[in-house]
Amino acid sequence: MKTIRVVAALISDPKDPSRFLVQQRLPDKSRANLWEFPGGKVEAGETDEVALTRECVEELDVELAVGRRLWSTTHDYDDLTVQLELFAAEIRKGDPKALGAQAIRFCTPVEMQALPFCEADLPLLGSLVSGEVPTR
Repeated sequence: MKTIRVVAALISDPKDPSRFLVQQRLPDKSRANLWEFPGGKVEAGETDEVALTRECVEELDVELAVGRRLWSTTHDYDDLTVQLELFAAEIRKGDPKALGAQAIRFCTPVEMQALPFCEADLPLLGSLVSGEVPTR
């Protein structure tokens, strides 16, 4: 089975640090219509931080300052294995736009639990709600 490395950003709302940016996957992509944290696949030769910065420019039209790694997991889907790494991140320039997603919104971890998220993100949601993952 194919394995991919995926990086995601935990970006807090500048107006309310208890809320974080999430995005809904496009209907024509794998895991269509599900919600996830912004980010994407690490390409050959990229560091996690470079990949996360690139993905957020492409998908959200924002420049990030990427902080420390907060959480990681490996999840097996039927078609591939995902190594997911979550980083603290802050928007340095721009306002997020849904360029590579159907929708974006800021939500609290509890609000996120009501959304249909990608399976690989579900343990993270539980860890955010319980406070196991630092959000700053």
